[in-house]
Amino acid sequence: MRLDTFNALPASEATTHLTACCASPEWAGALAAGRPYPSVEALLAQADAELAVLDEPEVDLALAGHPRIGERSAHAASQREQAGVAAADAAVLAGLADGNRAYEERFGYVYLVCADGRPAADLLAVLHERLAHDPPAERRVVRAELAKINDIRLRRLLE
Repeated sequence: MRLDTFNALPASEATTHLTACCASPEWAGALAAGRPYPSVEALLAQADAELAVLDEPEVDLALAGHPRIGERSAHAASQREQAGVAAADAAVLAGLADGNRAYEERFGYVYLVCADGRPAADLLAVLHERLAHDPPAERRVVRAELAKINDIRLRRLLE
């Protein structure tokens, strides 16, 4: 949809579109309430600003909206973003499944990475690197990855 169409939507409909981009109700509500946006870039900047101030439980809600890397999802955006994983061989898929479990045991939430256009082997290598992070460092990486995903999804929404 066009930005002017998005700006004119009823708040509940705008929020529905935004929660399809990021499952944080607080983030989506704040962005919907901030309309009208003069440009897509202004919306993207506000999306980043709202993400930066979310408390950790709200970030957890955003993470809960993402499937594990390598698992099938009913969410069209996740399917598109993880298209590079679909062609992976069995060993890489098994490595992702094992890595996802290890990551969740270590950090307590789903491994989130901006997978758009990336092959499964790269995502697996990144997962192994991130398992070495301490929890505060990993949480900063998660927020950065979430911001990248939000940016891609908002741009696609407003194409």
